[in-house]
Amino acid sequence: MRKRILKALAWIFVVLPASLTLAATPAPDTILFNGKIFTSVPDRPFIHALAIQGDRIEAVGDSARIIKLASPRTRQIDLGGRTVIPGLNDAHNHMYIGPPDSVALQFQSLNPIWLEVKGAISDAVLKAPKGAILSATIGPAIFSDSQVDRKALDRISPANPVILTTFTGHASILNSAALTKVGIRENEPDPLGGRYEHAADGTLTGVLREYAVLRLSRKLADLTSDDDAIAELRDTVTDAAEHGITTIQVMSEKMTPARYVDLLEKVPTPIRMRIMRMPLTTPRGRNIDEGRSVPRYPAPLITVSGTKWMLDGVPFEGTYAPRQPVDQGSAALNTPFFASLQMTFPVTELEVMLRESLQTGDQLLVHVTGYPASVAMLDAMQSVGGKSVWADRRVRFEHGDAIFPNLISRVKELGIVVVEQGTHLDMTQFTPEYMPQIRAEKSQPMRSLLAAGIPVVLSSDEDGKSNPFLEIMLATLHPNHPSEAISRKQAVIAYTRAAAYAEFTEKDKGSLEPGKLADLAVLSQDIFTVPLTDLPETVSVLTMVGGKVIYDARLLRNY
Repeated sequence: MRKRILKALAWIFVVLPASLTLAATPAPDTILFNGKIFTSVPDRPFIHALAIQGDRIEAVGDSARIIKLASPRTRQIDLGGRTVIPGLNDAHNHMYIGPPDSVALQFQSLNPIWLEVKGAISDAVLKAPKGAILSATIGPAIFSDSQVDRKALDRISPANPVILTTFTGHASILNSAALTKVGIRENEPDPLGGRYEHAADGTLTGVLREYAVLRLSRKLADLTSDDDAIAELRDTVTDAAEHGITTIQVMSEKMTPARYVDLLEKVPTPIRMRIMRMPLTTPRGRNIDEGRSVPRYPAPLITVSGTKWMLDGVPFEGTYAPRQPVDQGSAALNTPFFASLQMTFPVTELEVMLRESLQTGDQLLVHVTGYPASVAMLDAMQSVGGKSVWADRRVRFEHGDAIFPNLISRVKELGIVVVEQGTHLDMTQFTPEYMPQIRAEKSQPMRSLLAAGIPVVLSSDEDGKSNPFLEIMLATLHPNHPSEAISRKQAVIAYTRAAAYAEFTEKDKGSLEPGKLADLAVLSQDIFTVPLTDLPETVSVLTMVGGKVIYDARLLRNY
């Protein structure tokens, strides 16, 4: 009997500290209840409430249970049935930085012809301040029109710089004033992976390709004061918060990583920023040292990691293909759109990139749109260690449009993460009428990649402001290849959980689970039930980063 009493007492003393610990657990700082909360966890996609303690989620479940955790000091937010998702993570963004006095030309169509562009430039010359840059986004109709060059632009605008850049950002056409403004000389040597095109007489045509365009972007940012750049960045991150974006992964071709960090600290950024090195090239080679001295975590919300190289261009400009209209009667009509895109770097350079990544431990990101570059990188990865080396390193294929069916098993084996964009899945605004039926044959296989277990990320590829719900809509429609469309839930996971995986942060964010960072967005409408065409109208009514409200439309009831 005495032994039983002692055992009972011992049991009380064993469990008592645990009970005291539970009782001492602080009440949550904030609870959200009475909602439709999408967790991005496939096994438990929806919950009704969650509790936040500090910067992390403490508990999830039904509203009655979570409400019981609250104390008088807990902020209680009644969602009123609204939909909540993890904070969106735009994994591929470029963040525009440029002179604020530039005049943006406006056209009636997304793919204007020369007559419309010529008229817009002529009108702008009459109204724009002296020396102001006249800039415009053009489509394939202008870029394939070889009569539009430096001399043609000079005739319309001899004094104001004119910069026409394709909507993909992979080619530009400049007049003489613009070439002078950004310091491009008549005998400017081509950077590795880029080209300054010349006429038969040896003079510059004003056409810039690939890494030459990146150098142009960097120069325009250099011409932008810190105060103006801060204003532009602040505008971008404010817009992001209003759309429920809590992380932006930005390519640093427009500025060095050091300048990005300095400016974002001065904004200061309310959302998480990952700066990915996107170094320029010179005639001598790739600048592999750019950004290496910047700390990985220079500020609480800023990370610097990853290095990106462009292995090819885009089919619209054809990397270095001659500027000429597509011949409707040619054999090209029987060729998949992405099948024969020329590469920017020699194949031998890819193995060098891979070895650099192994040496530094830095994640490698590669722009691959065409089939040749896709095959070349897969071959290079196989040569530099294969599956045993790369399966866990999460090499990223940015775009990955030409992962044809015969490549899917290799992509899976090598652990590649595919980062696609919804707006790339709809070419109907830019392609000639005879191209839609062939433009994405075998290409952009989002559904097939997911079925194979390959991580697929959805992102914007925008120069700053983006609409993630437009990207989600297009991913669920996939106008280029409808049989490869994905579901809304899959699209949101691709924009949250998969995007976090793509930057090695899935243990901290990307889903709404206990222990994860409380990055989330309460939406203006239920994106899982509204008509697909209404998705782009979605905004956030409340955005949190680490449990802190960074945007509040004041539409929710608080206690």
